[in-house]
Formats: sequence, C-alpha cells, structure tokens
Amino acid sequence: MTVSQKPLAGLKVLELGTLIAGPFAARIMGEFGAEVIKIEAPDGGDPLRKWRKLYEGTSLWWYLQARNKKSVTVNLKHPDGVAIVRALATEADIVVENFRPGVLEKLGLGWETLSAENPGLVMLRLSGFGQSGPMAAQPGFGAIGESMGGLRYVTGFPDRPPVKTGISIGDSIAALWGALGAMMALRHKEVNGGKGQVVDVALYEAVFAMMESLVPEFDVFGFVRERTGNIMPGITPSNTHTTKDGKHVAIGANGDAIFRRLLLAMGRADLADDPALADNAGRDARRDEIYALIDAWVAGHDEAEVLAKLAAAEVPASRIYAVADMFADPQFLAREMLQAVTLPGGRECRMPGIVPKLSATPGSTEWIGPALGAHTDEVLAGLGYDAARIAALRAAGAI
Repeated sequence: MTVSQKPLAGLKVLELGTLIAGPFAARIMGEFGAEVIKIEAPDGGDPLRKWRKLYEGTSLWWYLQARNKKSVTVNLKHPDGVAIVRALATEADIVVENFRPGVLEKLGLGWETLSAENPGLVMLRLSGFGQSGPMAAQPGFGAIGESMGGLRYVTGFPDRPPVKTGISIGDSIAALWGALGAMMALRHKEVNGGKGQVVDVALYEAVFAMMESLVPEFDVFGFVRERTGNIMPGITPSNTHTTKDGKHVAIGANGDAIFRRLLLAMGRADLADDPALADNAGRDARRDEIYALIDAWVAGHDEAEVLAKLAAAEVPASRIYAVADMFADPQFLAREMLQAVTLPGGRECRMPGIVPKLSATPGSTEWIGPALGAHTDEVLAGLGYDAARIAALRAAGAI
C-alpha cells in the first residue's frame, strides 16, 4: 500500500497543536494518507517530546503521536514566522489547533484571517470549553473535561472519591470527535458545494456526549447516576471477578441467552430455568444475589479454568490484560496490532497498529515521530523559499 492509495492521500493538514487532543486528531489523518505539517517552536518543540518514558532523550509517546508527520520549526512570535504559517494555511485543507481561544487571533492566525485567504479551509479547533460561552477563555485540560463532562463522577466505587481512567481519555475522545467533524466538514464542502467551516470541539462536551442516558434519566426521573464500581449500572450481569489464583476476569453475560449459558457452565441449571431471571429487569432486581453467586464460582477456580469453561459455553469473558499479555496474545498478533518500527540508532520497537482497519485502503506507519525541524527546509522550499532566504530566516530566529 503506497501513500497515494490511502483514503486521505492528497489532503493537506496544518497542525498547530501541542500535547494530546490536536496532535492525536492530526495523527489519525496522517495514518490514512494526509500530509500533516506540524508546526513546532524552535526552542524544544512540542512538550510531548519529553513526556513519560524517554529513549535517548525523546519520548516514546512522541514517536507514536507524531508518526507520519512533518516537523517544521516556526517562531510564532516573529512576524516572518507568522507569515510562513499563513502561507501554509493558504494551501491547507484542514488546520488543526488546540490553543486557548483567542491566542491565534492575537497572532493574526484566527479563523477570520485564514478563511478570508482560503475560503475552502476547514479549521478544527479543540479547547477546554469551546470557542464561545462564559468559560471559553479559561485553560482546560483533559482532566477538567472529564470532570465537567460527567465521566469522573461515575467512575470508581461508591465508598471512595471519584477516580480517573489510566489514560488521558478526555483528550483522546475530543480528538476522535474532532477528526470525525473535520471529515464531515470536508464532505459538505466537496459534495454539497459548501465552503470551509470551523469544527468546534470542547473537551467537556466531547466527554459529555459519551455519557449514555445520563441526561434523560435525570430529566425524566430525577435520577443521578452514582459510582458503581466495576458493574454496568442497570444491566446485569457485567462485572469483574477474582479467581482462585488471584487474577481478575471480566464477564459480560447480560444477554438473556448468554446468561442462561453462564448459569449452566456454573452448574446452576435450577437458576437457568428460573423465569424471573429470563430478562434483564428480573436479573437487575436480584443483582446482589447474582454477583455473589458468580463471585463464589470464579473464586473456586484458577483463571485458566474460568476462561476455558466460559469460552466453551460461549460466554463473553476476558482476563484483565496488562501490556505484557497483549504482546503474547494471538488475537493482537493476528490483527497486526503490535507493529515493529525502528527507533533512531537501530533499536526495534513495537507500536500500536492502525485503527480502524479499512479493507481496501488501510492506514499505515510510514515513519515515526521526526526530529525537531526535520522537514523545515523541505516544506519552506515547497513554498518557494530558496536556500539563502531559509538561512536568513534561521539566523533571524523566525524558524
């Protein structure tokens, strides 16, 4: 599969974001063939380059988050640097940015300016609270979006304070909504003859949109969903249970026929034929009883035996995977979800495979996150800057 055969081949994306939400949205586009030009400050670049585990001074997360991107160093505080970005935006199909609202406007790179020069431009703007409203100008990270959007309130156990998930889920959810919104805007422009437009994604709204029936349940019944630990509230049984050898297994048996198969696998034919447990409403009314039975059964067997019995009964179940489990798992391997890349210096490294999987035009990793400014000269040359002018810009601190 060549880059030209990918579904977004020919699409030009200008990334002005840092850290997670904006760069993740642009990463998705780059994985499927878009040319992503990432603008970075000359004095260190995206802070993600130094986050978490470093390999020879560079974050392994960076190599993943910036794969297939071109790094161009531009000083946005220098007028010549701003001029470069404006020129790149004129040629771009999409601009992705996650500055605090108002920052780009102060730099002369706001929507009104860029769209006047490029009427077909789609501008994906990710921020804590969106581009409007009383909180628009406030800083907001994923943790704030998760809290305000309702996720953290329902996450954890009822007798303990709210907890976060183990990843920056708010930023990642916003990135997914953003990439989807940008594709919708492009579809409108290309098919309906429309112009470009702004795709406005607020982190708290991105999380809020995932909160299932939270809003109508409160509005109609005054019901406030609380923390319920590992169970799926109102849907029984779906929980995590501890095995005899101290492992943890998730079991989702909330379908009517699946629940019956679970009980038969547990040797409880008497309950399998109980009409009161034949549907979810009846099961949820006896939730504590059912979970106690499953807890006791799982606790009497080692993990391998539990999983084998449930697989034979066609009951959805899984160990709680640590990353080491993924590296040895035949499903991960068969689906090429652990792809080998080569780090600077020649060391081989595994990175997550591409999602989603397109049958005819799949995405791929063409190169890992580049060195700071690795593509500056190439990209500026494409704008018509000759070597002498590029050297002068570099000497002046504009790039």
